[in-house]
Amino acid sequence: MDNKHRVLVVEDQHLLRVGLSHLVSELADYCIVGAASGGVEACHLAEKTRPDLILMDLSMPGGSGFEAIATIKRNVPHARIIVLTVHHSEDDVGDAFAAGADGYVVKDSPFADLVREMRFVMQGKCVVSLDAYRARAGLHGSRDPNAHNARLWSALTNRERTVLRLVVEGHTSRQVGECLKVSPKTVDKHRANLMRKLGIANLTGLVHFAIDIGVLALNDDDRV
Repeated sequence: MDNKHRVLVVEDQHLLRVGLSHLVSELADYCIVGAASGGVEACHLAEKTRPDLILMDLSMPGGSGFEAIATIKRNVPHARIIVLTVHHSEDDVGDAFAAGADGYVVKDSPFADLVREMRFVMQGKCVVSLDAYRARAGLHGSRDPNAHNARLWSALTNRERTVLRLVVEGHTSRQVGECLKVSPKTVDKHRANLMRKLGIANLTGLVHFAIDIGVLALNDDDRV
């Protein structure tokens, strides 16, 4: 058990919670350390069990999943969080990453896809399931970055690209500054510059751009 990733399941529907916990417990590299039915309970269990990975529903009693994600990230910063939900609107995806989520999966995805996402996230990647991205963007097959976005990406400096990657992964300006050994004010300046160059006004837009150019991995065999 010491070598396994510790997983907390957060889901308000009993059958889904029990079923998902059972499926994950059957995986060789994972063990279940707890299961919660609501946001408040999830926050308490996360502090108590110190999980490596949390599978988090968004619509729950006792506070939204977004609030729970933000609270857990403050109190258990090492925990990686994958949102597992029926919702895939533009705002939901952006808000989830803004709160600190590391992955986003729609519930009708095959279990094999979720397992792949779990592996990616535990490798330090941020991922969005292909189904969620297609639903949000109205795509039907191709996910190659278009020429316009490719030109915008090439116009960014290496430092701006690094800041973009860290920001869409949910890091605060202070955390990015610590990573790059610069002040939060300098990070904010880089962020403002890159958003100006990209013509993007908010974090949701940055997340969508990052998906389009491959900074945020989609859950697909080609995106590793």
